[in-house]
Amino acid sequence: MFGKSKTEKQSYGIVGLGRFGTALAKELAKAGADLLVLDHDEEKVRELREFTDNAIVVKNLDKKSLEETGIQNCDVAVVCIGEHMESSILTTLNLADLGIPKVISKATSIEHGEILRRLGAEVVYPERDMAVRLAKRLEVSRMLDFIQLSEKVNITKFLVPEKFVGQTVAQVNLRARFGMNIIAIVNGPEVIETVHPDYVFRAEDTMIVSGSQENVLRLSEYMGN
Repeated sequence: MFGKSKTEKQSYGIVGLGRFGTALAKELAKAGADLLVLDHDEEKVRELREFTDNAIVVKNLDKKSLEETGIQNCDVAVVCIGEHMESSILTTLNLADLGIPKVISKATSIEHGEILRRLGAEVVYPERDMAVRLAKRLEVSRMLDFIQLSEKVNITKFLVPEKFVGQTVAQVNLRARFGMNIIAIVNGPEVIETVHPDYVFRAEDTMIVSGSQENVLRLSEYMGN
């Protein structure tokens, strides 16, 4: 059972290890937070054991099962199962009943969020918030165009920042750092469709890249700094 923290660090309980929950758990773990993670999927829980000793498989999210994990000892609980509305609502209700000081729940719609809010939870909309952030970056960044083909595949055109000029594709290493692949580079009338690792970025280069919306946003924020 997860116990009360003996340090001054805040402790967090995360319920649901989908993409959002897993990313959140890893970031909190890297920041040194006391962390408890719960999911019904053994493989997902096993993956998180690299980041916290308190990774537990739970098949039910009823009040008794949650209490047995010790999640009521956390300062903050985050419900990351927004795709399953009924489970999300019941879990939020059970966590609130356990007396956790702060419950944050992921919502996938305004209606869903309103129900969670009435249960006393702080509501987050990860997909909507990311879209808003992306829109803001489009207004001020070096991003020239953005085409979403699917949730995981987006084609984006960036004006190469000054910090890249003089460096090779291998040195910038967009694939390893940001999960982005360079499809082509354009400079005036010149179009380079096969971009080799030893290509040296030039001023006025425009690169066409592909990757997830999340990774497009990360790259955009880095290039805007």
